[in-house]
Amino acid sequence: MSWELNGFYVENCNCDAVCPCTWSNLSRQATFDDCRATLGFRIERGQIDDVDVSGRTMVLSLVAPKLMVDGNWRAGLVFDADTSDDQMALLTSVFTGALGGPMAGLAPLIGEFLGAERADIDLESTDAGWTLTVGGDTNLGGSVVLGPKTDGPVTMTGITAHPAGPTLTITPSPEVRSTLFGIEFGGDSRSGFTAPFSWAA
Repeated sequence: MSWELNGFYVENCNCDAVCPCTWSNLSRQATFDDCRATLGFRIERGQIDDVDVSGRTMVLSLVAPKLMVDGNWRAGLVFDADTSDDQMALLTSVFTGALGGPMAGLAPLIGEFLGAERADIDLESTDAGWTLTVGGDTNLGGSVVLGPKTDGPVTMTGITAHPAGPTLTITPSPEVRSTLFGIEFGGDSRSGFTAPFSWAA
């Protein structure tokens, strides 16, 4: 089964900006006792086994040990309310790594899959930053940081363990709150990233 997804990615987690799990490729400990993250994906163009999934938005919520590479993650997926049953089943297979691609590298770290559900999701992105709302209780966001001598965003490169790709734009959060699948975190100046993503298998 061949597939391809292209779009943009956003993330907040409970770590202080900037998340040590990310810049170390999962080899450094999280800021607090565990790592709690919400990852948002907006598919601008995509197809899985001849099923069009363009326009779909989904969120991966997870909690992992302080050292993420230790595994035993708990994770669940939320899809936008207009996602069809076929789209949801196929995208779940991609985002749990069953169909290969970048998520297949993280799948062995997930000890418990908490399931997939639907909710109202709004993910918006501009040159200045991004916002993500899921249902009535999850409100996330990030602001692009500009370099001191340029108008360009501050980025991290050379990331090998992150599914979005090797280059992430740093977007620390305003006051945020995430509560999905019983995985809760919040606060201000939480770690945040955004990036385009292009997956295929």
